[in-house]
Amino acid sequence: MLRFFHIHNGLIQEIPSAAEPTSEQTREIIRQADWIDAQEPDENERALLQTLLHSDLPEFDEVEEIEASARCFVDQAGIHVHSLFLTQTEGRHQAVSVACILQKERLITIREDELADFRLLRMRARRGQVECNSAQELLVTLLEQKVENHADGLEDLHMQLESVSYLVLEDEEAELEDAISQLSRLEDHNGKIRLCLMDTQRNISFLLRHLPTQAERTATMRDVLRDIEALMSHTTFLFDKINFLMSSTHGFINIEQNQIIKIFSIAAVMLLPPTMVASVYGMNFVHIPELQWVSGYPFALGLMLLSGVAPYLYFKRKGWL
Repeated sequence: MLRFFHIHNGLIQEIPSAAEPTSEQTREIIRQADWIDAQEPDENERALLQTLLHSDLPEFDEVEEIEASARCFVDQAGIHVHSLFLTQTEGRHQAVSVACILQKERLITIREDELADFRLLRMRARRGQVECNSAQELLVTLLEQKVENHADGLEDLHMQLESVSYLVLEDEEAELEDAISQLSRLEDHNGKIRLCLMDTQRNISFLLRHLPTQAERTATMRDVLRDIEALMSHTTFLFDKINFLMSSTHGFINIEQNQIIKIFSIAAVMLLPPTMVASVYGMNFVHIPELQWVSGYPFALGLMLLSGVAPYLYFKRKGWL
């Protein structure tokens, strides 16, 4: 799917197109576009873009390359920046790469998934809230919005972590196994956000070196870098808090298990003396004095009861129960 945008009076606006445009209509729209957003383009769309833009579009496996030399570079087609964005599938967050090709007069983005950052930017563009005067500013705006969304994500993550903190440290009826599951999910989310922030930091540093110097745009990028540094510190704090809660949860689970083992150990010790008495009087010897004693059976029962109660009273006095 191809979406087209152009800059008009300092604002980004989406270019409307027919449901099934002809090749000539698509070519005309591409010539007008300042931003071409290609989501899972098919073979015809890729061929059309490559023909009109005189550049080869990267394949998705090339976009996923993690080497610095493969993710940010400059060639005859323009400035290439492959940036990580977050997406959520089946309750788990994933980092996916988006290829951004910045040419002299247009920005091309190629992605495989529908992403919340792009959906939000389209919505803001429809409302006339995205200000920029060039494709270069648009790319910076896209990265800036991504950082803002990560800041919102970290705020939401912090609130969820507070709920888990209450669950672990204050709620006596809590299921601690559920807390471990939640902490694992939050740790994964925090790690993905940190990965995307580090990648964005590298992207912006690359753009600072290769974009023409423009005072306002440069100031914006440096502000974004400062925001990233602050957010990176916050992710470190969240990692520490998650590790603390994870350790506390494991500690409480161990205490509960130790209490159970303690009960079984005390029960075993209490039952040991009565078992010994029963074993003695269960031996098959002829000459056992108590065998002919009328009160022998009650005496043995009383002795077993006393030998079982005595350890219990001793443990109770020591405070072990």
